[in-house]
Amino acid sequence: MFYFFESRNSKKDPVVIWLTGGPGCGSELAVFYDNGPFTIADNVSLVWNEYGWDKASNLLDVDQPIGTGFSYSSDQRDIRHNEDEVSNDLYDFLQAFFSEHPEFANNDFYITGESYAGHYIPAFAGRVHQGNKAKGGIHINLKGFAIGNGLTNPAIHCKAYTDYALDMGVIKKSDYDRINKMVPVCEMAIKLCGTDGTISCMALYFVCNSTIEEIMKLAGDTNYYDLRKKCEGGLCYDFSNIETFLNKKSVRDALGVGNIDFVSCSPTVYQAMLVDWMRNLEAPIPNLLEDGIKLLVYAGEYYLICNWLGNSRWVHAMQWSGQKEFVASPEVLFIVDGSEAGVLKTHGPLGFLKVHDAGHMVPMDQPKAALEMLKIWTKSTLSEAGDSEKLVAEM
Repeated sequence: MFYFFESRNSKKDPVVIWLTGGPGCGSELAVFYDNGPFTIADNVSLVWNEYGWDKASNLLDVDQPIGTGFSYSSDQRDIRHNEDEVSNDLYDFLQAFFSEHPEFANNDFYITGESYAGHYIPAFAGRVHQGNKAKGGIHINLKGFAIGNGLTNPAIHCKAYTDYALDMGVIKKSDYDRINKMVPVCEMAIKLCGTDGTISCMALYFVCNSTIEEIMKLAGDTNYYDLRKKCEGGLCYDFSNIETFLNKKSVRDALGVGNIDFVSCSPTVYQAMLVDWMRNLEAPIPNLLEDGIKLLVYAGEYYLICNWLGNSRWVHAMQWSGQKEFVASPEVLFIVDGSEAGVLKTHGPLGFLKVHDAGHMVPMDQPKAALEMLKIWTKSTLSEAGDSEKLVAEM
């Protein structure tokens, strides 16, 4: 199942695909709560989102992997377990989409998403770039990819859990010292997962997740997706309106999904991807950067799990030809409508943005800043505007 929203500005705007994480959470969460053209009112009706990303792009949201949202298969063998399978499916989907809608095939193309999409996005970007080089189908005009509060390099994220939790006052120093004893075991185990990628990776998921689980126990009823809030239910947010809306017979009929019940996040897909969690998906990125494909990593400052600190660390540690220059480049303020909205660092095709006053779902918490971020990122060439001052000025 996919949703395509033509740009409210121009059909010539970039095509931006959004991948929701989980793994197994429906793209509908983004459509109605993050950056889609609509939000759901308390009376379960739709209202226009003033800051939907369709104001600057032709927005494409996909329920993926198979089994997520309204995407389904009657064959259990179609349930996916790794990024090769997921990215191949997405690539095949794009080929079919641009074949059916050739008027958009020449537009600039960007891949975006958040959370577990920190795994999906690098693999998918690498698959698209590979397909373009092989000239095996319709050329996709890939210009860049953006990861929001994503899980990309688990070994680096693992150590950042405790550092971030201590910095934010979620745990005490005594808790920090105790929980940190688990970190070296996790870091060593992840190296094994990088070469094996199967059963050992599933075991490592449980080993490494014990670190964050210990922190979350100490956090109590704090919303670990946004430390400023209280946790409400399993996902810590109240998404009941979306399930009420999408499970209406009239809505299901309009979408052509028959009797499929919508579930915000699929436990089947989540379980199937456990062998994939601890893989390091940074690997495809350096080659993409070397070929001029832009990467923007952004993170809300109040998210505990895939926090901004861990994301900043892996971006800085990533080895590519511009690493030293990126590390040495200055941080500048990200200004939106005259107000400070974050801190930005760029060099060449790489950018990192820490977003102020936002949790995990940056476009939901800071919709205006997120839309401006999209506009400037898709319109500017970071390799030419390596001086972050220009980007901020244009904001």
